[in-house]
Amino acid sequence: MKALLGLMVGLLFLPVLAGCNTMEGLGQDVQHGGEAVEDSAERNKNY
Repeated sequence: MKALLGLMVGLLFLPVLAGCNTMEGLGQDVQHGGEAVEDSAERNKNY
């Protein structure tokens, strides 16, 4: 059961890992994700 779960998680993250070939690319992806969250928070704050 653990092996199947590990395989499923691995397959889930495969497109993410294939999308960025280097650590620099991974850092840029994380940065863009953070910016999207920050922008959404700014648009939705109530004060």
